[in-house]
Amino acid sequence: MSSLFFDNANAQSGRREALRLTIAIGAALAIGFCITLAVSDEPIRAYLALLTGALPEFEWSHAQGWQVHRIVRFGSVIEDAITLSFLGLAILIPFCARQFSLGADGQMFLSALAAAAVSLWIGGPWYLVLPAALLAALTIGFLWGLIPGLLKARFGANEIVTTLMLNLIAVQIYRLIITEVLRDPHAGMIATPTLPDSALIPILVERTNVSVMLFAVPFAAFAAWLFLMRTTWGYEIRVVGEAPDFARQTGMPVARAMILSMAIGGLFAALAGLHISNALLKRLPVDLTPGIGFDGLVVALLARNDPKNVPLTACLYAYLRVGAQAMERTADVSREVVLVIQAFIILFVVAEGLFAGWYCVSPAGIWQRWRRTGKDVLEARQ
Repeated sequence: MSSLFFDNANAQSGRREALRLTIAIGAALAIGFCITLAVSDEPIRAYLALLTGALPEFEWSHAQGWQVHRIVRFGSVIEDAITLSFLGLAILIPFCARQFSLGADGQMFLSALAAAAVSLWIGGPWYLVLPAALLAALTIGFLWGLIPGLLKARFGANEIVTTLMLNLIAVQIYRLIITEVLRDPHAGMIATPTLPDSALIPILVERTNVSVMLFAVPFAAFAAWLFLMRTTWGYEIRVVGEAPDFARQTGMPVARAMILSMAIGGLFAALAGLHISNALLKRLPVDLTPGIGFDGLVVALLARNDPKNVPLTACLYAYLRVGAQAMERTADVSREVVLVIQAFIILFVVAEGLFAGWYCVSPAGIWQRWRRTGKDVLEARQ
């Protein structure tokens, strides 16, 4: 009887969460359409570009049969989702230990650089080059993630500041090595030589860069969940994140949990770096744009710190990114407006707890919920 009760309670909780999420997405889309209506002469066409611009288009003709268009754009969604999944996991693991790490950018840059350097220097078949590149990327990602963890545990340094500063250092190291050491003198830009074929990750979809790294995403998410939920170190990380005072009183190694969470996060950022260097770009330019690590932060927040949700939320965010680009290119909507609409959608999804309860579909209910939530936060701080 008790097992049946808990199963029913979990099912009801899942249905309520799905309902809140649906209402949140619907409200965000409605606000986004109102913004589009105010700035565009063709609001329906513009908004359809946002919602469907990332999807492939199928066309039938008697002469050529079925044809698929916009496959490159849809491939961009999958490519972005792969990278964002790894970056989301890289930030999620420190989150579970209550460490607000922003260092995924630097870890990804240096890991991509390590993978590219090993791929260029080691010759031989793919079964030697790719594992060596993977090992190099993982080692650098782990060590670069270890640094802010050690600084926090040993000296109490704020992890937000240290990870941001380490990002700047990593980007400059990346640019220095490419410019002075790995630069291809025959290229028309400052970049490494093209990686050898044996170092390239196999492609799954023609005319895109969707590679077999797609299959690594669910395994990475499952590995992160397994680590957090089924290992002693993962249990320590979760306890330190949820109840640090309890962890200290019971003698748990709090410092080790903080350090380990940062370092393990670096391993997942390293997978993102490997994906960028050996699957997407196939050579590293000096002007690789920093900042994608902050998109991983959004993915981790959307996933509610649950590794199993990361692939889905990464797909959602990647779909919004590519759809926003399609909206900007095919409609009379500026990039700034597109970013505002995208931000509203993400904000409403992250704050979907505002829509808890049936009564929240009314303005009065939303205001009541808002006041209650604020009161609970104030009481918790006192």
